[in-house]
Amino acid sequence: MADVIQLLPDSIANQIAAGEVIQRPASVVKELLENSVDAGSTSIKLIIKDAGKTLIQVVDNGCGMSETDARMCFERHATSKIRTAKDLFALRTMGFRGEAMASIASIAQVELRTRQRMNELGTRIVIEGTVLKTQEPCQCIVGSSILVKNLFFNVPARRNFLKSNTVEMRHITDEFQRVALAHPDIFFSLHHNGTEVFHLPVSNLRQRVVNVLGSGTNKKLVPVKEETELVQIKGFISKPDYAKRTRGEQFFFVNNRFIKSGWLHHAVMGAFEDLLAQNMHPLYVIFVDIDPAHIDVNVHPTKQEIKFDDEKMVYNYLKVAIRHALGQYSVTPTLDFDQEPLFSNINFTPRASEESAATLRQFPSLDLPSEGTYKDKSENRGNKRTATFDAHAERQRNNLEQWELLYQEEALPKTAFSSDETPIVVSSKISKETSAFDDVNQSFSKQQKTPYQLHRRYIINQIKSGFWIIDQQAAHERILYEKYLRMMEGGTTATQRKLFPQTIHVSKSNALTLKDLLPEIQQMGFDIEEFGGNSFIVHGVPADFRQEAKEQEMIEQLIAQYHDNLSLDLGFNENIARSLAMGAAIKKGQHLNVEEMQMLIDELFACEMPLVSPRGKKCFLTFELSDLEKMFS
Repeated sequence: MADVIQLLPDSIANQIAAGEVIQRPASVVKELLENSVDAGSTSIKLIIKDAGKTLIQVVDNGCGMSETDARMCFERHATSKIRTAKDLFALRTMGFRGEAMASIASIAQVELRTRQRMNELGTRIVIEGTVLKTQEPCQCIVGSSILVKNLFFNVPARRNFLKSNTVEMRHITDEFQRVALAHPDIFFSLHHNGTEVFHLPVSNLRQRVVNVLGSGTNKKLVPVKEETELVQIKGFISKPDYAKRTRGEQFFFVNNRFIKSGWLHHAVMGAFEDLLAQNMHPLYVIFVDIDPAHIDVNVHPTKQEIKFDDEKMVYNYLKVAIRHALGQYSVTPTLDFDQEPLFSNINFTPRASEESAATLRQFPSLDLPSEGTYKDKSENRGNKRTATFDAHAERQRNNLEQWELLYQEEALPKTAFSSDETPIVVSSKISKETSAFDDVNQSFSKQQKTPYQLHRRYIINQIKSGFWIIDQQAAHERILYEKYLRMMEGGTTATQRKLFPQTIHVSKSNALTLKDLLPEIQQMGFDIEEFGGNSFIVHGVPADFRQEAKEQEMIEQLIAQYHDNLSLDLGFNENIARSLAMGAAIKKGQHLNVEEMQMLIDELFACEMPLVSPRGKKCFLTFELSDLEKMFS
């Protein structure tokens, strides 16, 4: 029998390897930027056309390459970063595998121009699909310039799987931001289709974070710094007040390498415990510096997953460092009502002096001395000490009373009804036969048909066979989703003009997405125009826009939901409608009056698909009376 196992040609092997390393244009950007950083560059320029599908170019002023190195860099497993296996445990460079350039050259048309400082002429190399087309001397500046054209030109199936330009550009921007944040001592710029998107001069870390994430970020930041013998932690976190419902501004760097770690994210969220509302996410840019011998970065070709020798140690250090930062900068709330502004707007009802005195007697731990305890032989000094004590005692009394008032509503009454309360009457056969309950039963039966709200999350509505429990947020998402789809298919909606136009500011990456989505958003009733840079002016909102909703938060949620929905492979219209519906819908915890609840119920059951929300969540549950009877049997 003939042998059937054979070595694959280098061209095929490189294309297979490229499937792991190069997944989209953003992967090329990441590899090229990291190579420029490793080359010792102080200035790096990234040029993009058509979201990287037509051109990706990186120009740096690094050390450059010799003629031999320029040709060798396109070979598989050719690298200048390591020599032996031991070097893997002492890595300080971004790259080390020697696969990126070979993978890129196998699926694109690549042109490299590079020159070392000591040479008068540089080298120009052109490769298409691993085939060397040209290698010649050329005149060029010190450093390297790499052009990657027509990505996946010889792998059409991979090219067809690329998303829209908006999506691919978003991924490129994310990779650019990660590298730029890790190296504030390097100048970075990003140009897309002839427009400069980012211009990041050399600066300190705080200024780089502000330049990347937006000018409004500065007031949100709290510095984090902790140094130990095993690990050093530095960076910034946001104040709890500025946490958002959507993710996207969370960055971890280990030895200046961006990583993704659910374990470390859990440590950050643990440090913010009791400071954030549910499903809120703080901003953080955290740098962890650790001995390379204690980590393993050779886990995945993208090098965004690493392993720690002692993950619990890093977890605990990170959590303590963030807790310490929150406490040091007075972000952690106090329990003193006289000092904490959070409770300054609560209206407390004064209580009777006898009740207060009885309450104080129940808490002997307060140890409040009687009047005159602090009198001194010196009258002046005694007056001061007495005044100090009186203020302290009054403060403790005030705190105690207000704590009790907070818990007063939680306590259940010992008696069924007080003298001034109206008893609740449940209708039965016996009560129907008794004329004394006729008026009560008549009014109660009228109230039964009125929907009411449960915990400001659900709507209870009676039907003939039982009752419905409606999720107000899911129901409203379904209503808005179908409404926005009709608008995008040619329907019209009224726009409510604002008396004073509002200017909103978004991050530069979000600004790119919003510019592309403006036509569809305006079709739904928004009147928004560009104001230059990453600023926009809101002149009008849909006529049924919630009055309490904020335009800034609405737009940010829309963009975030749009990016989250991209993984669902929805159509463009469905994605826009779903994103806007999820951002504009009534949220849990919002109070609704009877008219609003009834309108929501009517509109829900007028929908084509009232059973589930756009995200697949049930909009309502039906309970039959027979089911209830079984529960009580």
